[in-house]
Amino acid sequence: MIKTNVMRILDKIKAEYEVITYDVKDDKIDGISVSKKIGREEKYVYKTLVTKGISNNIYIFLIPVREEIDFKKVAKVTNEKRIEMLDLSELQHYTGYIRGGCSPIGMKKQYRTFIHESALEIETIIVSAGKIGFQIEINPNSLKDVVGGEFEDLIK
Repeated sequence: MIKTNVMRILDKIKAEYEVITYDVKDDKIDGISVSKKIGREEKYVYKTLVTKGISNNIYIFLIPVREEIDFKKVAKVTNEKRIEMLDLSELQHYTGYIRGGCSPIGMKKQYRTFIHESALEIETIIVSAGKIGFQIEINPNSLKDVVGGEFEDLIK
């Protein structure tokens, strides 16, 4: 089986996780499609959103795939006047990942990371394993520890 950098990082620190793979031949790699392909409820599958504040700081937000980020809430938790999505053309430069394979673990640099507080209500969440077609299922507190994350209300 393929090991992504995310898996290697988790193996090195002996974090518990499960690998989930899905077919990408149809090019449907959005979070809702992924949740259907892996047969899991959308509330367990989280998307990784990469944003930039007016200060030019990069922030990472993990929210359930069906939800929409609330830019006023995230500006408040980051103490930014305004936050915007990072332009896709800049994603690989800042993170080392491409759209559909962007994991909060193993980015080029460890950015301040926030996980939506709904993750605290479930035993495991599913996030990208750093490669299209691969996801990992991990305990939200373990993920928080790995990425130095914070739980906050981030959605509309």
